[in-house]
Amino acid sequence: MNDVKNRKKRIVTRRAFLQTVGGGAAGASVASRLLGKEPRSSQAGPGEMDVFSRKRIVLTVNGKKHSLEVAPNETLLAVLRERLRLTGTKRVCNRGECGACTVHLNGKTVYACHTLAIQADGADVSTIESLAAGDKLHPVQQAFIDKDGYQCGFCTPGFIMASVALLKKSAQPTLDDIKAGLSGNLCRCGNYQKIFAAVAAAADDMRRG
Repeated sequence: MNDVKNRKKRIVTRRAFLQTVGGGAAGASVASRLLGKEPRSSQAGPGEMDVFSRKRIVLTVNGKKHSLEVAPNETLLAVLRERLRLTGTKRVCNRGECGACTVHLNGKTVYACHTLAIQADGADVSTIESLAAGDKLHPVQQAFIDKDGYQCGFCTPGFIMASVALLKKSAQPTLDDIKAGLSGNLCRCGNYQKIFAAVAAAADDMRRG
């Protein structure tokens, strides 16, 4: 009789399993304990990948060096917003589609939500917080204000970062160049004409110095 009771205690139903475990590595760790198995050691052998291990990385963000321990699935966006409190980079779609989280990684535009933090190890990262010099806004930021290149504002930081990258490559872009350069960014308010006008105005201002 006692053996039957003990077996019932050890049974893990699908419902109980789903109610108990969470997602990711934490869920896997809990599941391992429920099923009577211990998670693998944090020391993976040759050719193995330890899904539970964390890694220390070094990022230079807006000119300041940071040493951080990150999880394998932690995104650059999460590190910037939640660990470094640089909330100018927006989390909107969180699936690499809208461009609101655009930052510069070693001078190139990337979606921070679609970039793992460990991929940025040793890299230089620039966010929108790096653009203004004290109270003086970057010409692109100022042009977005002057030309009403924003409405709700969620997409604005990503558009500005993409625009700055575009103008570094092309000092006198055509309208088609601007459209192509910003094609990875979406404005849910549909304010594209004023955004394009803002980029053109910023280009003129930057050429005049």
